[in-house]
Amino acid sequence: MTGLDRRPVAATDATLPRGPLAGFAVGSLGMGIWVTVPGLLLLYFLTDVLAVGPWLAGLALLLPKIADVLLHPWVGHRADVEQTRRGDRRRLLLLGCALPVAFAALFAVPGGLTGAPAAAWVAVFFVAGNLLFAAYQVPYLATPADLRIGYHERTRLMAFRMVVLTLGILVSGLLAPLLTGGDAATRGGYQRMGVVLAGGMLVAMLVGVAGIARLRGSAAGGVGSGHGGWRALRTALRDRQFRWLVAAYLAMSTTTHLVLAGVPYYAEYELRAPGLTTVLVAAFVAPALLVTPAWLVVARRLGKQRALLGAQSAFALGSLVLAVGRPAGLPVLIGAVAVLGVAFAGMQLLPFSMLPDVIRAATDTSGAETTTTASGAETTSAASGAGTYTGVWTATEATGAALGPYAYALCLAVGGFVASTAGESPTQPDTALAAVRYGFGLLPAVAMLAALLLQRRYTLDASARAAS
Repeated sequence: MTGLDRRPVAATDATLPRGPLAGFAVGSLGMGIWVTVPGLLLLYFLTDVLAVGPWLAGLALLLPKIADVLLHPWVGHRADVEQTRRGDRRRLLLLGCALPVAFAALFAVPGGLTGAPAAAWVAVFFVAGNLLFAAYQVPYLATPADLRIGYHERTRLMAFRMVVLTLGILVSGLLAPLLTGGDAATRGGYQRMGVVLAGGMLVAMLVGVAGIARLRGSAAGGVGSGHGGWRALRTALRDRQFRWLVAAYLAMSTTTHLVLAGVPYYAEYELRAPGLTTVLVAAFVAPALLVTPAWLVVARRLGKQRALLGAQSAFALGSLVLAVGRPAGLPVLIGAVAVLGVAFAGMQLLPFSMLPDVIRAATDTSGAETTTTASGAETTSAASGAGTYTGVWTATEATGAALGPYAYALCLAVGGFVASTAGESPTQPDTALAAVRYGFGLLPAVAMLAALLLQRRYTLDASARAAS
């Protein structure tokens, strides 16, 4: 066909092949390491190994994320520009593959640095790592919106990602504390951990790049000359459905990262067994490997919105049990963490599969078009702003990843928590011990309740499901 052929864009029910799906999902293995290990260990690394006060440690993790609020939408715009000019987002993905270098450097703090200088070192490489992570994550998560697939197939695609992401979170969450030296963690142990996990990150991220290329070859919708820049950003921020989904996800992301940051403290100071850190991480993450297919079934039967509200409710209830602390008994507490893990699986799968629904709905409303060029290749403006939407989304996720540890650090600071270097065991006041417990249980319950109330304002799900 020659010339221009303009037709309305419609989502299809094409089934994506499993091989490319698996390759795409492997990219999340490397991303899972970056999401998990700094969230799990960095605050503890600062306060209990580098002798950084909790308020300064919280700032060292929060301030780099503030830059992400601006950087991620910009990266999203660049991803859209690359898509329009080159027909893919590959160059940004490959740039993001330098993330393992920043990850290794994050934990390679020179031996003479403690306190504020050590916090500055960590903050600098955290900024660099977050920028590289955005370069990979934004085009990666724009993939579902780039493909011509329907409501349920987008959920299936993200379910593959969720299973592998969970595997990355679980493996890195278990290995990282062991590689640092466990109960006798040292600077050298943290450096060793950073190098070992960085190697795994690199391999997984490169496999993900190849998987995306194969997916686009099998079901790409392509992108035409859609608008970008500040205009696309304004469009995204004016999208009512997107705003409510993003607001709810910010509360969810903040809550889950708060819990992750609190695990080492809860194990050591509430349960009085630092070795239980790996047990709690496993109880939090492992259920997702088993229940993600179940969440997929629930989403198909009830819709993504109802399923997500159920996950948020379960998370809040499980958190309240953790606020009880030792009197509840170790089996009950581990069970409560497992409930959080089941809910966490739903809160990872469902919002990420709802995001391309929002993008598609916005495109349909604005009158997207399909164009057939003289060479016979079809392009569409359907996802021309997908990178910008995704950039705002990942900026929200990064903000939550900073606010969670910062909120927990503030709890510790208010409680009078005493920072220390590796090998020291200062006596903590009762107020600090209370802060460890309530910051890990009560605060997440309140934050997740806020997420649930915000999520109820999202009303797109029924129409998005019917459109497919």
